[in-house]
Amino acid sequence: MENQKLSDKVSARIKQDILDGKYKIGDKIPAEPELMKVYEVGRSSIREAIKSLAIAGILKVQQGSGTFVNELLPEENMIERLRRADFDEINAVRKLLESEIVKLAVDNHTTVQLQEMEQQLALRKQAIITEDKQGCTNADIAFHMAIANASNNKVLAALYQNFTHTIRTFFSEREARGIGHFAMSHHLHENLFMSIKEKKAEQAQAIIINILDHNY
Repeated sequence: MENQKLSDKVSARIKQDILDGKYKIGDKIPAEPELMKVYEVGRSSIREAIKSLAIAGILKVQQGSGTFVNELLPEENMIERLRRADFDEINAVRKLLESEIVKLAVDNHTTVQLQEMEQQLALRKQAIITEDKQGCTNADIAFHMAIANASNNKVLAALYQNFTHTIRTFFSEREARGIGHFAMSHHLHENLFMSIKEKKAEQAQAIIINILDHNY
């Protein structure tokens, strides 16, 4: 029983290492002797861990070749999967998602939701003026989240909420470049707000695509 518990712990550590990118999709993981050293357990615990991960579809054991990380991780949640995606993939999906979101926001927004967008836009501008990078990030994400909520589609809003984790990481990695990107795109965000407020769906969709096309 104790050995099984230990193997469960090893399974969890290997899975986390996969999610963290230590072992990438398609990679052959180390042989048993090396895994025993890395995870500081005996051979039986390693074998049980590999077996359970193979059953779960996370690893693929190929006789004579070794054990490989499967292309898909069935138990992986959306946020974990987004963390492993590259920026171009994220941006392509954001274009599809946000284009639909702004169209719905044009039709479904309330006065209160418009006020929330306007407030976050003002905070974004203030953060640019004071060169507050973290403030820019927070206000930018909150502005787009307010638009998602204004779509009045809970599924789309939830999907966008999942994207915010990845967006925040992206902005964090760009912090060394200062607030220049936020400043250059602010007029587009103001135009997006006015298009939603004035119920101009096609114009709003064109603006959000323009924003994301220059999101580098």
